[in-house]
Amino acid sequence: MIKTYRDLIVWQKSMIFVSDIYRITKNFPKNEEFTLISQLRRASISIPCNIAEGFGRKSPKEFIRFLNISIGSLFEVQTQIDISLEQNYISNITYKNIFEKSREIERMICSLISKIRNTKK
Repeated sequence: MIKTYRDLIVWQKSMIFVSDIYRITKNFPKNEEFTLISQLRRASISIPCNIAEGFGRKSPKEFIRFLNISIGSLFEVQTQIDISLEQNYISNITYKNIFEKSREIERMICSLISKIRNTKK
């Protein structure tokens, strides 16, 4: 039974994803500190934060709204890792790994939205 946002597997995976992004960006060039590194970290942090905030709103409509914001942040990260690959800041293997994790989170958020919508009916 889900009592808190911490019980949501998608939130747990999102937290791991943030750690992955931090680990990856530690190897980026120093000149990206206030650009791509900062953008990637902030967008990745936004994913679990919006899941938690939406859960705390205690309204299915509000929860869905925040889950959609979380997906928007996830799409930002996906775009930024595309840029990171193009700039040769990450390897193809790292790219595939992190991108697949992002797609899994995306599918989980979409599934959660569907479940909330179906519960409301």
